[in-house]
Amino acid sequence: MNKLVAKCAASLGALGLMAVPAMAQDAAPAVSPETAYIFNTLLFLIGGFLVMWMAAGFAMLEAGLVRSKNVSMQCLKNITLYSIAGLMFWITGYNLMYAGVDGGFIGSFGPYSFDAVGGDALDTGYSTASDWFFQMVFVAATASIVSGTVAERIKLWPFLIFTAILTGILYPISGSWQWGGGWLSEMGFSDFAGSTIVHSVGGWAALSGAIILGARKGKYGPNGQVTPLPGSSMPLATLGTFILWLGWFGFNGASQLAMGSIADVTDVSRIFANTNMAAAAGVVVAVILTQVLYKKVDVTMALNGALAGLVSITAEPLAPSVLQAVIIGGVGGAIVVFAVPMLDKLKIDDVVGAIPVHLIAGIWGTLIVPFSNDGASYGTQLVGIVAYGVFTLVATAIVWFILKAVMGIRVSEEEEALGLDKVEVGVEAYPEFGIGSAR
Repeated sequence: MNKLVAKCAASLGALGLMAVPAMAQDAAPAVSPETAYIFNTLLFLIGGFLVMWMAAGFAMLEAGLVRSKNVSMQCLKNITLYSIAGLMFWITGYNLMYAGVDGGFIGSFGPYSFDAVGGDALDTGYSTASDWFFQMVFVAATASIVSGTVAERIKLWPFLIFTAILTGILYPISGSWQWGGGWLSEMGFSDFAGSTIVHSVGGWAALSGAIILGARKGKYGPNGQVTPLPGSSMPLATLGTFILWLGWFGFNGASQLAMGSIADVTDVSRIFANTNMAAAAGVVVAVILTQVLYKKVDVTMALNGALAGLVSITAEPLAPSVLQAVIIGGVGGAIVVFAVPMLDKLKIDDVVGAIPVHLIAGIWGTLIVPFSNDGASYGTQLVGIVAYGVFTLVATAIVWFILKAVMGIRVSEEEEALGLDKVEVGVEAYPEFGIGSAR
């Protein structure tokens, strides 16, 4: 039984529409099916627009962490990738992920059909359009992760084609393995809101892109020296982080997938609290570690520490105690501090730090699920992590190599020096400063 059906079955059970243990029925008076339908749908819609708001967070974070001459490009990529993700998830993505998976590896091709106007599908316990919307915004988040890593040197159109394939085909196929009731779901793999299914998948896609694309000109010297390429605006990056933090309450909280009973609402609130505490721990750990290691606090590490804490708790935000949530999020913050210089040693140029935040912290969050949830096993979690990693790394590398061979994926050195705002977009973010070609 897939995640959504199981949650809604529990919610319907509270209504007396399905058999549930006597204690659950006695815990609270049942509400009508219509009331549960309304509240379940409302949870999807509120969670959905909060996760949609994360698109603004990614855009502002990336705009702040790239150089001034590339800010417009990041803004364009983010609004376009969100739009492509929505179209592709309707054209075929949703059905590939959820229709007819039945313990297998892939669903069905074809566009998704919503309920009729005025529909009242009480047997599902929620509006199908609200479910589609909630699932769709997760897809866009996956593509946003890639956008930041490969910034400042990738061509616009190859990136957008890659986005269409990732959001319409690759992400839905791998997502079907667990959330669609596929083979990993049958094994007992657990990923509540997507530390691996969303974040690590985006991270693997970003890693393959960064390796194939190569580093920005001047980032690494011949003797291993690393040249910092500071971002354009720390206020924008900080704003983006706060927006993402806010949106994460929808990301994790609405993944409860039901709000038709007192138990569900209580669990949603617990998820909110654990999500917040994990992010806070990620920030504090990153701040302390950078002070100890570098004698100064790096604000970008603090921002990514928050995001790593959020990614880490996403695989299991309900079961942990507050202390466990703090530990899980704190380790996420530490991962960022140590993984960023590790990538530089490997000469993997990740402009915004998305690989440590989304890939490595996502692996950590998924692997540690049994720490608080005794219904999961470390062995099964490891199988899922490896399966998602191998599939996504290989599949996305194939796509990147095809695009590279057919149309090229990287701008010329001259165009990179001028900045993508001028050569790819034609609209500079800060033209009055007169520094578009200098930084």
